[in-house]
Amino acid sequence: MLDVIPSAEVMTALLGRSLYEVWNKLCALIDEHYDMDRLWGKGGKAWKYEYKYRRGGKTLCALYARENCVGFMIVFGKDERSEFETEKENYSREVREIYDNAHTYRDGKWIMFEPTDTSLFDDFIKLLSIKRKPAAN
Repeated sequence: MLDVIPSAEVMTALLGRSLYEVWNKLCALIDEHYDMDRLWGKGGKAWKYEYKYRRGGKTLCALYARENCVGFMIVFGKDERSEFETEKENYSREVREIYDNAHTYRDGKWIMFEPTDTSLFDDFIKLLSIKRKPAAN
């Protein structure tokens, strides 16, 4: 948990204007499909900030921020990996490659994207729907 949530100015200075727009659009997209708790945290060794989407003790995904870089992580368990692999051809080549190169730990496959624009957002929503069905609008 962070003591001070970073302001728009702090995030813009960290990420740069265009990546901060990507960050905001991704947050808006997730918020549009899911009703989740949002938690700011320290980003560990590799990132300055972590912004987690959680509900009922389970994490849907997390966004990460460091200088001039946005991270978007989804962790898939065994059943979720099976579901993705069944539908793999319905995803962009870039998403398939990142998935294939992601490290699998005992608690799941940690898939980290570093979006620079909104081109993969449709795939991100499909990936999130494997973890949790979107809320009905």
